[in-house]
Amino acid sequence: MTNEEKPKPKMGFTIIKNDPTDGHKGFGIGSLSLENVSPVIIDVAEETATVEIGAMHAKSDVERGIKFTMNREDSAGGKDYWLVWVTIDHKEDGAYFAGVAACEMVVNREKRRGYKILADHVNKMDKSMKRNILVDHMDARSKGILATFLQSHNEDMWNRSEQKLHEDLA
Repeated sequence: MTNEEKPKPKMGFTIIKNDPTDGHKGFGIGSLSLENVSPVIIDVAEETATVEIGAMHAKSDVERGIKFTMNREDSAGGKDYWLVWVTIDHKEDGAYFAGVAACEMVVNREKRRGYKILADHVNKMDKSMKRNILVDHMDARSKGILATFLQSHNEDMWNRSEQKLHEDLA
């Protein structure tokens, strides 16, 4: 795929809206609202980061058509990706990146195999929703891609974010 054929990257953090119980007290009570969580996929080789809402249900463009296992050797020779759960919250002076947690993925398109640990992805999404910053296990290059993406998405939100996020992505 040439640069001219590449689709234009989507920059918006899409939010899954509304209270899952819709105000009633019956079915669905106690369900989690994913209202402020967005998945960002980092392609390490291409040095790109995009919001990919399909990743909420493991149906992002990267994950489609791939059988994932917990055995890294199944996807040997594949591309490295990070799925980063970004939670947005509000302070008095505006929105900010409150929780950021990264999960590793490897995808080998030729073999149609990939490596990821689903439980880790779910746990990291939960940690992000609880306003934790978990990016210290990422490589320096990927941290830089994520930091650049968050800053360029909304510099005001980046500036209002906790100092720990700035330090951990430095």
